[in-house]
Amino acid sequence: MKKYLLPSIKLTIVLILICSVLYPLLISGIALLAPGKGNGATIQNNGLTVGYANIGQQFRQDRYFHGRPSAVNYNAAGSGGSNKGPSNPDYLKTVQERIDTFLAHNPGIRVNEIPSELVTASGSGLDPHISPASALVQVKRVATARDIPEKTITELVKKHTQAPLFNLFGTPTINVLQLNIALDQIQ
Repeated sequence: MKKYLLPSIKLTIVLILICSVLYPLLISGIALLAPGKGNGATIQNNGLTVGYANIGQQFRQDRYFHGRPSAVNYNAAGSGGSNKGPSNPDYLKTVQERIDTFLAHNPGIRVNEIPSELVTASGSGLDPHISPASALVQVKRVATARDIPEKTITELVKKHTQAPLFNLFGTPTINVLQLNIALDQIQ
């Protein structure tokens, strides 16, 4: 018994040190090298933190660009999708309500011009980005609400379009919060 008990106690102590002390210290050290120093990449406006670069926020006013809908009401503590398939009647009803809302706020836009990402939630429910097409379809509404020429808003959208990683992986995106902050700064 003593032959097996002592080595197992030693192994347990070594694994506790590795898993509970050394590994967390290593990960914390690596996190300090990341943007935000391990606290997340924050977005600042006038010296104040107004949000996080990787967590979406809801904008309802016509004067702002709207992001993707959220199945979790933008709650980062409980991220997740709706788990409803494209043939689920409740899901189809929710998407139709989002389409109707979008059309009510964007007169002159046809249903087939609405990018699907503006009426469907992302898998996490927290996506902070939209495509350039999703931003451009909202330009007229934002320009009208702010009494700014559409050309100015379109240029702002182009300026805030982020290229894919190494111009190879992914698609161009726009961080909605950063775009809306820029909108507030031009007025």
